[in-house]
Amino acid sequence: QWIWKILQKSKLQIAEPLFRDFGGNANFCGPVSTVKCFEDNSLVRVALEEAGEGRVLVVDGGGSLRCALLGGNLAKLAEDNSWAGVLVYGCVRDCDEIVACKTGVKAITAHPLKSNKQNIGERDVPVRFAGVTFNPGAYLYADKDGIVVHASALNL
Repeated sequence: QWIWKILQKSKLQIAEPLFRDFGGNANFCGPVSTVKCFEDNSLVRVALEEAGEGRVLVVDGGGSLRCALLGGNLAKLAEDNSWAGVLVYGCVRDCDEIVACKTGVKAITAHPLKSNKQNIGERDVPVRFAGVTFNPGAYLYADKDGIVVHASALNL
């Protein structure tokens, strides 16, 4: 019970252990930017085309297991544009290409089917999944043990 009180005071959120590592770097952290989409990765590409500046793109794909929201080309784009990582509440594809990238990538699982491309979704809005609310600008910390989010940068 005392741990819960500490967590409440520190505003540290711990994500439920739903995610697997796919990227070449299992340890990553940075300020959160979000995309909320469902089976349409158009806005994921738009976000990853921007300079990442060490941010982490959090993609709320509604937990869909019917198609992938990130593939090898987008993972390479994330690496080239200096994104620290991508967290996908959904699926990825092109696993061999993703693991070759230095950017961290976590997702529920892999799926071979590409997503729709209809430019449907929202950018930089609060999203909630895995028991965590991901607010744009909050800090996400990920390693092989899991994912935690804090309202501001932690001195680690």
